[in-house]
Amino acid sequence: MFAVGLVGLVGLVGLVGLVGLGACSAPATLSDLQVAEHRADAGDVDGAIAAYRTAQGTCRALRPARRAQAACGEALLGEAEVLEHAGRTAPAIRTYLAIPARAGDDKATAATAVYRAGGLLLRDDQVTAAWTALWRAVTDYPDEPIAGDALRALVSDGRRRDARALADELGRLLTPLAETQLGDNLLWSLADLTEHELANPEAARAIYDRIPADYPASGMRDDARWHAARLSRQLHDPKGAAARLRALLATREVALGAGSYFSIWLDDAQLELGKILRDDLGDLAGAAAAFRRLPGDYPASILRDDALYELAVTLERMHDHRGACAAVARLARQFADSKYLARGRELGCP
Repeated sequence: MFAVGLVGLVGLVGLVGLVGLGACSAPATLSDLQVAEHRADAGDVDGAIAAYRTAQGTCRALRPARRAQAACGEALLGEAEVLEHAGRTAPAIRTYLAIPARAGDDKATAATAVYRAGGLLLRDDQVTAAWTALWRAVTDYPDEPIAGDALRALVSDGRRRDARALADELGRLLTPLAETQLGDNLLWSLADLTEHELANPEAARAIYDRIPADYPASGMRDDARWHAARLSRQLHDPKGAAARLRALLATREVALGAGSYFSIWLDDAQLELGKILRDDLGDLAGAAAAFRRLPGDYPASILRDDALYELAVTLERMHDHRGACAAVARLARQFADSKYLARGRELGCP
């Protein structure tokens, strides 16, 4: 495992906030659980543990089966949580790590237990064991939401230890976990490491490009296009940047349908596209059209005054002084406190 190879590299950089310390969110579903929770709230650690262990047996009689599974999962995690909150770290870790073998088909409970054990081990400076547990949460339970938390913990800790080894491990997991819920998260983490710690923007851009291509429904799709466009401009590839921004902006048309959403990057992409067309590609008419579109398409955007100012600058370069001044006048009417008003007057408009 990657964790084993990193043990002697650097002392632990703590992730104190990694492990959630709140009580189980699932409601109590039988009296034994209620007794356990009341004892835990009263500070009766041993009494709470005894009640949770009783609940681990009586929960199986609940019906339907999903109710039994939820109650049993709460009872299993509850015992470990009581130990954790009481500061009994070593027995808490042992209890968490024993849960997967006892949880049966309840992968959510098993994954949560392994992740929490990994967090406690990190806080206790047991790096090898911590990373073994966190990688287990990633590889054994990649379709559980907690696997994403485990991956983020590994990246946060590992990028300061050996970013290259971490990137290599992520790369090895891309194929076996490609069809899981964690696939796009792996690509995102690898792109982030590749850009920042490994200082390879070309490779990072290629990885970001894979997210919308391989995972078109990913919640990271639009962010990936934005960062790939940003890197394209950094790499002196304005055409590539413009193409990626247009692909991002095209999602607005899809988002007009019921049940969809607007990406937070759309208005930024519209403004950036105009700047690239004007400043990098010399397409003044295309830039003016891009700037004109922003206020209409994104009426709540905080970038509307930016767009009007950039439109004025673009029209001035097109030798359309009247149009430029009309844009400045609109800017003054609609955004009386805009920082761009003084700059607009520098264009020679009244």
